[in-house]
Amino acid sequence: MNIDTGDTAWILTSAALVLLMTPALGFFYGGMVRRKNATATIFQSFIIVALISVQWVLFGYSLAFGPDRGGIIGGLEWIGLTGVGAEPFDAYSKTIPHQVFMLFQMMFAIITPALITGAFAERKKFSAFIVFTLAWSTLVYDPLAHWVWGDGGWLKRLGALDFAGGTVVHISSGVSALVCALLIGKRRGYGHQPMPPHNLPMTVMGAALLWFGWFGFNAGSALEANGLAASAFLATNTAAAAAALGWMFTEWMARGKPTVLGAASGAVAGLVAITPASGYVGPVSALVIGALAGGLCYTACNVKSRLGYDDSLDVVGVHGVGGTWGAIATGLFASKAVNEAGGDGLLFGTPGQLWTQIVAVLATYVLAAVMTTVILKVVDAIVGLRVAADDEVAGLDLSQHSETAYMLGGGSYGEFTSSGGAFAEAMRAADAKPRPAH
Repeated sequence: MNIDTGDTAWILTSAALVLLMTPALGFFYGGMVRRKNATATIFQSFIIVALISVQWVLFGYSLAFGPDRGGIIGGLEWIGLTGVGAEPFDAYSKTIPHQVFMLFQMMFAIITPALITGAFAERKKFSAFIVFTLAWSTLVYDPLAHWVWGDGGWLKRLGALDFAGGTVVHISSGVSALVCALLIGKRRGYGHQPMPPHNLPMTVMGAALLWFGWFGFNAGSALEANGLAASAFLATNTAAAAAALGWMFTEWMARGKPTVLGAASGAVAGLVAITPASGYVGPVSALVIGALAGGLCYTACNVKSRLGYDDSLDVVGVHGVGGTWGAIATGLFASKAVNEAGGDGLLFGTPGQLWTQIVAVLATYVLAAVMTTVILKVVDAIVGLRVAADDEVAGLDLSQHSETAYMLGGGSYGEFTSSGGAFAEAMRAADAKPRPAH
C-alpha cells in the first residue's frame, strides 16, 4: 500500500504532542516538590528526552520492535536504525513510513522512565539517575514493548489489548516507582516535616499540557487519521474530565474542600486509566473508567502514609493503580463495535478477554519489579543511589547542579549554606570574599 500523506502528517503531529508531554511532566512534578529541588526535578524530565532519543536510535528501537526473538525481545538487525527508512513496514503500519512509526514510538520510550522520577524526587543522585534510566529503558521498557506491541511478542499473540500503553508505560513505571521508593528510602523529615508543593500554578500548567499532549498519545496510536483516532480522542477527553470530577468530589466529601492539586491529579489519573482502553471503548465506557479512576487513585494516594513508603509525587497511586485499573477495565468494556481489530470484553460477551488482561498485568508486575530491583542494587554498588544527608537538606538544585530555581525571595540557598559539606563550605567562602564596587 502507498504511503498516505494525511496519516503521515497526523502521526508526525502526534509524535510532537507526545514529546511535549515529557517537559510537561517536568512542570507537573517540578511544582510539587519543594523550592530547593525544583530545577533538579525539571532537569530530570528534560535530559531524559536527550538520553533516550540517543538510546532509541542506537539500539532501543531494535530491541523493542525489531525482528522477533522467541516472543521476548527484538533482534539487533535494526541497530543504528539500519533498514528503518521511508518505506512502510507492514507489520506495524501500511500507510506511514517506518521511520515515522519509529519516531512516534520513541516518544513513548522517552516519557515512561520520566514518570518514575516522581517516586524518588528530592533524594537521588544525578549520576545514579542517569545510569538507572539507561538500564531501565533497556532491560524493562524495551522487552515489555516487544511483548505487547512488537511483531511476534508473546502478550500480543496471547491477545492482550493495550492500545496506547497501560501496561507498557503506566503499570511498568508505577511498579518500578514502588520498588524505587522502598529501596531508596524516605526523604529526610518525611512524616515529621511539612513538604507541600512549592508552586501549584506550575503543576496545573504541567497537567494541562499533559492533557493536551495525551491526544497524540492515544489518538495517534490509531496510526491513521481516521474514525478510530477520533474515537480514541473522544474517549481520552471524556475519561480525563470524568476523573478530574471524580477525584475532586471524592476529596471534597472526604476533606471538606476541593483542591486544584486534586483536580489536576485526577485528570492525569483519568488519562492514565483510559490509555489502554482508548481505542477499544465508546464514550460512555470511557466516562465510567475515568470516574472510577478518580476515586480509586485518590484513595490509593492517601493509603501510602499508612503503608509507610515515600512515593514523593504519587507515581504508584496514579500510574500504578490507574494503569492497572485501565488494563482490567479494557477487559471489561472493550468492544469490537468500536475497533474490529480489538476484542469484546466481559460486558460484551467475552469473559476470556478479562483473564488475558489480568495475565498481561501480572507479567508486567513481575518484569518491572524484578528487573528494577536488580538495576537499583547494581547502580547502588557502582555509584550509590542517594545523595549525602547534607546535600539532601541543601536541595538537589544546589548540591547536584550548582543552580537555583529562584534567585529572589529567600529559599534553599540559606538552607544550603547552613548545612555541612565541602560545597557548602566553598559557597560560604565565596560569599566572604570582598566584592568589587560598581
